[in-house]
Amino acid sequence: MNPEKDFAPLTPNIVRALNDKLYEKRKVAALEIEKLVREFVAQNNTVQIKHVIQTLSQEFALSQHPHSRKGGLIGLAACSIALGKDSGLYLKELIEPVLTCFNDADSRLRYYACEALYNIVKVARGAVLPHFNVLFDGLSKLAADPDPNVKSGSELLDRLLKDIVTESNKFDLVGFIPLLRERIYSNNQYARQFIISWILVLESVPDINLLDYLPEILDGLFQILGDNGKEIRKMCEVVLGEFLKEIKKNPSSVKFAEMANILVIHCQTTDDLIQLTAMCWMREFIQLAGRVMLPYSSGILTAVLPCLAYDDRKKSIKEVANVCNQSLMKLVTPEDDEPDEPKPVLQRQAEPNPDDSPAKQEGTPSGGPDGSCDSSFSGGGGGGVFTPASTERAPVTLHLDGIVQVLNCHLSDMAIGMMTRIAVLKWLYHLYIKTPRKMFRHTDSLFPILLQTLSDESDEVILKDLEVLAEIASSPAGQTDDPGPLDGPDLRVSHSELQVPTPGRANLLNTPGTKGLECSPSTPTMNSYFYKFMINLLKRFSSERKLLEARGAFIIRQLCLLLNAENIFHSMADILLREEDLKFASTMVHTLNTILLTSTELFQLRNQLKDLKTLESQNLFCCLYRSWCHNPVTTVSLCFLTQNYRHAYDLIQKFGDLEVTVDFLTEVDKLVQLIECPIFTYLRLQLLDVKSHPHLIKALYGLLMLLPQSSAFQLLSRRLQCVPNPELLQTEDSPQAAPKAQKADSPSIDYAELLQHFEKVQKKHLEVRHQRSGRGDHLDRRVVL
Repeated sequence: MNPEKDFAPLTPNIVRALNDKLYEKRKVAALEIEKLVREFVAQNNTVQIKHVIQTLSQEFALSQHPHSRKGGLIGLAACSIALGKDSGLYLKELIEPVLTCFNDADSRLRYYACEALYNIVKVARGAVLPHFNVLFDGLSKLAADPDPNVKSGSELLDRLLKDIVTESNKFDLVGFIPLLRERIYSNNQYARQFIISWILVLESVPDINLLDYLPEILDGLFQILGDNGKEIRKMCEVVLGEFLKEIKKNPSSVKFAEMANILVIHCQTTDDLIQLTAMCWMREFIQLAGRVMLPYSSGILTAVLPCLAYDDRKKSIKEVANVCNQSLMKLVTPEDDEPDEPKPVLQRQAEPNPDDSPAKQEGTPSGGPDGSCDSSFSGGGGGGVFTPASTERAPVTLHLDGIVQVLNCHLSDMAIGMMTRIAVLKWLYHLYIKTPRKMFRHTDSLFPILLQTLSDESDEVILKDLEVLAEIASSPAGQTDDPGPLDGPDLRVSHSELQVPTPGRANLLNTPGTKGLECSPSTPTMNSYFYKFMINLLKRFSSERKLLEARGAFIIRQLCLLLNAENIFHSMADILLREEDLKFASTMVHTLNTILLTSTELFQLRNQLKDLKTLESQNLFCCLYRSWCHNPVTTVSLCFLTQNYRHAYDLIQKFGDLEVTVDFLTEVDKLVQLIECPIFTYLRLQLLDVKSHPHLIKALYGLLMLLPQSSAFQLLSRRLQCVPNPELLQTEDSPQAAPKAQKADSPSIDYAELLQHFEKVQKKHLEVRHQRSGRGDHLDRRVVL
């Protein structure tokens, strides 16, 4: 510093003392400056006051010499003390050079800067609030200072500033929020602690409504919640807890829609505390905001659904996620199926675009962590809640595209947990119930994955999947003239053959009054997807024989409960009639026949077929019969069920012309075992009336003659030994021996034509077996009797 330079009104002694390396001498100089400035204040000499401050600032505080800077700082503090209540008029000039010294490399100088600013702020009190942002900015940097003395000094200044803000009602929150939003993303733990402490203070001030600006800082708060320091995490938990309490007390002033995407993002984090907290917030948002959250459903589901598969280690998150899921589902109502008249909702403000939230602007995907399930938030999000005080109305429209995309994505992921898959299927079922018209626009994309889900390892998943498929197949909203493209180009039935039969359609069986695939009046009408479903289900059984063996019966039985059993059997029989894979057709027919004869779910259908009293039951019998011909033994069992004993006897007579294999005899053995079951109690009782049922007895004897002398042979033989007066069978053709109560064949059924069809089908099976044998891939399992 130039000693000859004029620093008036500062005396040479003051200047020399301010530049001294000893603190005591600088302190003496500060007292002289204080005395000098007091005189100027008394004289109201503002020019000289400004000149003193400017000199201390430019020539000392901003000097290149460290001791001069220290002198300048203590001199500025002295000026502030001397000015007293008038210091507010000069705060900008007093504060700026001190804040510049906050960045000094010398830690002692930074400490002196803290001390000087403390004295300036202590004198000015509320007058410093217009300069709060620059003070806060400087303090936030010192909060992370490595020197403990500097940190200690900054904490004293911080507490003073908090006291001033707390007792004032002139705090500029609007001007402060941008700075807070910027600083809240600091990664330094001390800076984070500083930020959290200030948010706590501002939240506690009654005149400051920080809730209005929560969307600006919520993402940063969740970032801080993941800090490694336990104390900081605890402080952040407290802050978020206070905000949530405030939200519950004043939901009408909360900008739910602006924070929805932020919560969606943090609900997907790997940090348990962040995820649980965000999920709790999401639960409250859905319950408080209601339908305002609907436009964000796809993102919410992306976050919530994977949590439903968590184990006990994350039980709390799983439970809260389940509540979120259930609450969101309840928001979807039948009114959402109205395309042009969305349900109005009272709101505090216009709905912003969900993609414009701060979290979105950070570039974080709103779908899955890897972006594979990135959900599209269609439509605008709500900005408020239901409240009588609201004056504006804005519609909330449910857009299913994003929701269906998320559900499809999760259902397609085979690695996802069972409970998540069940929840996805419950959602699909709920949407088909509440919004069927909108959902059927997505059915073609959902249909393949729903069929694939039938191979799931969990029975509960399969049950829910079948419920969805059954709803698709029976909903009136799915009725179209065209069932849509079939699953794969290799289906053996042409598209024109797959139209759902209608009352005016030509009878497939050439018999009058065909019911086709219509439902009985007591059951829901099947739509265009029903027949497509049956075709694709059989195709899946054909391509996945393990699925047929392990779950085939289970799936068909459940479908018979969910849909009309007659329609299912009628349609499957109709499709199998055209099946070119004869081995599969035989296996499938055997499976269907076993279900028909043994399942409690088919009790009503069995009773319908037992007597063949109606034209519909006769038509169903003919339809089943033609497909059952793929398996000779099942054809006989169908005749036993329908009490067509004469025709059963005629069929068994034809067995002599068939190729008797081990598989064939095994099926005869199973039929004998089945005859002993409760299903055929009526048949066994009919053996008591020999005169009325001679063909039944002859048919059973025919089966007995087919069997080798095995356990089944012994079982059937003992049963037939119980038949009374077997000698009556010897004169069957004589008029005296004619049965008195023999069941008359139905005039609507051409049994001769059915027998010809049986022979034709068996001939085709024989040709196919011979072709396989010629290729060398057929194991000859014929038995030499």
